[in-house]
Amino acid sequence: MRNAMTVRELSIRFAGKQILDTVTFEIQKGEIFGLLGPSGAGKTTLIKILTGQLVQDSGYAGILGKDTRELSVLEHGKMGIMMDSFGLYDRLSVYDNLLFYADIYHVPHKRIAEILKRIELYDDRNKAVSKLSKGMKNRLSLARALMNHAEILFLDEPTSGLDPVTTKEIHTVLSEQRERGTTIFLTTHNMFEAESLCDQVALLHEGQIIEYGKPVDICRKYNYLNKFRVTLKDGEMVLLENSSASALQMKEYLEKDAIEAIHSTEPTLESVFTQLTGKELDCYE
Repeated sequence: MRNAMTVRELSIRFAGKQILDTVTFEIQKGEIFGLLGPSGAGKTTLIKILTGQLVQDSGYAGILGKDTRELSVLEHGKMGIMMDSFGLYDRLSVYDNLLFYADIYHVPHKRIAEILKRIELYDDRNKAVSKLSKGMKNRLSLARALMNHAEILFLDEPTSGLDPVTTKEIHTVLSEQRERGTTIFLTTHNMFEAESLCDQVALLHEGQIIEYGKPVDICRKYNYLNKFRVTLKDGEMVLLENSSASALQMKEYLEKDAIEAIHSTEPTLESVFTQLTGKELDCYE
């Protein structure tokens, strides 16, 4: 199967600073790929290269088998892009923003109402973008990206700063897109979002990918403790080895109905990032 995206040894510098340094990864069609890292790690720069807005200094980036430096209108028409307020016009209404985009890409106008109803903005279709909340603007940006039934979606921090309800709505829409075969390139510094949504992830730190693979595999790789954390009903917390040696102790707890909860000590993507870089994500903000 042809990759949806292929990136090999990609590098770029701005004003003497290395923004991306020999970045390499592949994304299969129909995957949600998460590029994870703090603000300033180079995530947005990579999206701009992949969508033909910037040209790298060296290396290769390909979309559906086509070099991103040679993308045609046809290839751009297969993409949907959500980046901050990219492509939104404050003075136009919600509906007219999507109408403008529909006319450029020859999308039937009936698609506008379909999308606005799906993302729950139909009732606000006549409202000016300047009057929208941040969450509503994010949903409108997503609607714009979905208008043309894109084969590949590029979503740059799509839920940053949003409330849990809006975030959940966006996650549902993205899962639906994956089910219909859309490839999604997602950047985020929300590691929980990445663990719950992404098929593959790459951890980006100071322009370099420091880990890459399935979220569960990455977490298992750095599971040095390999223990169970048992919380008892009396409030005591006990660490047990994940081995047959703990079987008798577990049996005793179960027979006494003493267990409140059992958790593995498997790390999260965020704790893996901290292990590898020595920094918490919020240290970058």
